Amino acid sequence: MNTEATIFIIDDDPAIRDSLTLMVVQEGFTVSTFESAEAFLEHFQTERFGCAIVDIRMSGMDGMQLQEMLTKHHFQLPIIFLTGHGDIPMSVRAIRAGAIDFLTKPVTREKLMASVRLALIESEKILTERANHQNVQSHLAELTERERDVMALAVQGHSNKEIARQLGISHRTVEIHKSKVMHKTGATNLLDLARIAHEGDL
Repeated sequence: MNTEATIFIIDDDPAIRDSLTLMVVQEGFTVSTFESAEAFLEHFQTERFGCAIVDIRMSGMDGMQLQEMLTKHHFQLPIIFLTGHGDIPMSVRAIRAGAIDFLTKPVTREKLMASVRLALIESEKILTERANHQNVQSHLAELTERERDVMALAVQGHSNKEIARQLGISHRTVEIHKSKVMHKTGATNLLDLARIAHEGDL
């Protein structure tokens, strides 16, 4: 995990950036630092495995605004907030919006790295779910329009006879379409097919 993850440090204080970088690098992680939220957004790639340590109060876009911007654009990067000016309402708001932790300066290396490891577990989960979703979408893209119709009705619990009647096709044709759907999606049974349909937003 250490060699693959990138820890993004976003803080407008160069001394803080240097201090945090030293803590993280000593644990074997790759670090990428930014002096502003705007600079980070210019370079961030959504497929990266990692997390961000973000200062709350910065000139220009602040940490909370950065969190809102990432959420708005569906960039699922786990965030650890680090601030010397936080308060309880602010920390509650940040956590409710999806932040992993809300730490106050000065922070110990042990406390920071414990939060980083939790954030990386979340990042790994996000990337796995994204990969699974993309895999499902690629399988569903192989279906013909008729096969998608049959699949949609099948996962709703309709029998082959009912599907045939609704679509105006023969019972045997429904069976053929359903067989092709199972093969193309890799589903092993109807329950598995229902899961795939749900994950594929069908």
